[in-house]
Amino acid sequence: MMTLHFSLDTDTMNDAVPGRLLFDSHMHTPLCRHAYGHPSEYAARGHRAGLRGVVMTCHSPMPDGFSHAVRMAPEEFEDYLALVTEGAENAPEGFEVRLGMESDYFPGMEGWLSGLHKRAPFHYILGSVHWHIPEYLDAFWREDMAAFRRQYFWHLAESAESGLFDCLAHPDLVKNASAGDWDFVEMRPVIAEALDRIAATRVAMELNTSGAFKAFPETNPGPAMLAMMAERDIPVVLGSDSHTPDRVGDSFLAALDILETAGYDAVSQFENRKRQDLPISLVRESLLAHGLD
Repeated sequence: MMTLHFSLDTDTMNDAVPGRLLFDSHMHTPLCRHAYGHPSEYAARGHRAGLRGVVMTCHSPMPDGFSHAVRMAPEEFEDYLALVTEGAENAPEGFEVRLGMESDYFPGMEGWLSGLHKRAPFHYILGSVHWHIPEYLDAFWREDMAAFRRQYFWHLAESAESGLFDCLAHPDLVKNASAGDWDFVEMRPVIAEALDRIAATRVAMELNTSGAFKAFPETNPGPAMLAMMAERDIPVVLGSDSHTPDRVGDSFLAALDILETAGYDAVSQFENRKRQDLPISLVRESLLAHGLD
């Protein structure tokens, strides 16, 4: 197994002006077949945005051709490790590039993912329920949108309970299925039940800023679900879900405002799969002080 080298930021939180503090914890590489740019380009953009680092979280390989069109193949896993290593070695001085992965939760694949997550020194594992991939639709779509959405949130809770993931990505992604008739109030009891189960696991959830570009144009999750998460003390990690370098750190200042309005005073990130919590007020100061755009 290759050794991964990561640069370290020596800034501290004790300076009059906070050092760089925040990571963008969700981004991809061309190995997923629908992203562009080398990790070093994502790092350069993250440095301009005032971030401390980025976490590469490309879509995990899956066995037997599962969802093969939108993820690295199993035989490309070592190529992924090499890409992240190159990104770390070519990052701006003091800027970190951490190894992560976005892994699909799909019933029956737990054993595969458990083995995969042990193959490299990951800092962070995102769990995703991708309702729109053909395999998920084939298994769970029954011409009933309400039932399909309920199933999605049950799987979201199951993914937290599996113990495989540090954080759950874009946790209300299913609102983009038939976005025109998405009704949060109608789904609230189902979401509440799922969040109760997730809160019991202490798994974090993501605030994903790429939702603004989806069929239902708001963050994933939206403000109402974020408030429900805050009521349950579920930690939140920020991710841009960048598939191009120009989106690294996109709308993070606005996302911090959304988090505070929802009831949060801290945002989280992961190192060596251990959660770290940062005060939102300091994170905001850090981004404003170090952002170059």
